[in-house]
Amino acid sequence: MNEGAGAVKGAVAMSGDGVGAVRVTRAEYCVIACAEAWRGDGEVLASPMGAIPSVGARLARLTFSPDLLLTDGEALLVAPDGTPEGWLPYRRHLTAVTGGRRHVMMGASQIDRFGNQNIACVGDWSRPRRQLLGVRGAPVNTLNNPTSYWIPRHSPRVFVERVDMVCGVGYDRIAAAGPGAARFHRLPRVVTDLAVLDFATPDHSMRLVSVHPGVSVEQVAEATGFALTVPDEVPFTRDPTPEELELIRTVIDPGGLREREVPDPRDGPGGRTGVSPGGAGGASATGAADAPGAADADGGARGGGIPAGPGGGGR
Repeated sequence: MNEGAGAVKGAVAMSGDGVGAVRVTRAEYCVIACAEAWRGDGEVLASPMGAIPSVGARLARLTFSPDLLLTDGEALLVAPDGTPEGWLPYRRHLTAVTGGRRHVMMGASQIDRFGNQNIACVGDWSRPRRQLLGVRGAPVNTLNNPTSYWIPRHSPRVFVERVDMVCGVGYDRIAAAGPGAARFHRLPRVVTDLAVLDFATPDHSMRLVSVHPGVSVEQVAEATGFALTVPDEVPFTRDPTPEELELIRTVIDPGGLREREVPDPRDGPGGRTGVSPGGAGGASATGAADAPGAADADGGARGGGIPAGPGGGGR
């Protein structure tokens, strides 16, 4: 099956030979989908939070978004290999954050159909069942610069009808706040281990954009706790080019951190082709949050998943 062609609802693209005779893993499709979030952004600060978004941002910089700015997560602008390129004191970083010159990719413990995001708590905020990261910088991020989301475990417990607490601001709430609040507000895309989604609908509700090879539209719908807008034909997430695959595997992430974040479903119990029992986004018996976002969806100033030495995080 041609993985770049449109897939009717229910079709499954089996990705065994994504690039020639080379097997492309689920994590590598996720990297490509994350990288595409920064396509066409120009000279903006990329702030990826998580291993796969970090690989994606560096891939974008090395290929189709050469003007993208990366940081070491502290005070330096860096090249994709971690070589210092400039000085970014915190006051100037905040100027970029509040002026629409940054594109962050955060995680989400919960997200709803309009893009409202929660990384603070599970349950009623006045008496939560589980405490997560807290609100952190999520409101500032979403109000003041483009914000995309990375969710490594697509589940009905993450994609919910209504978030328990609003941290990142969605399209319905930004509309209610008036035009002044929406000056820099934009949610370009949501990338998960199953699919790519956006909000390009008349009412800015979530739409299915593509499914990763090996995933069906029905699996994405089953893993989502609300009704998605689904086009008549849903394409597959594009293949990496041979150059992109070489960069991912030998230059950006030779240690394979991406595969630990999203194991390939063909490699046994660590991966999946649909929804695993219980999903994600809950909390363990010890009280530590297991939700994507509890560990790496920092809505504050810093982020990243690949160590700063090889060019990793973003503030």
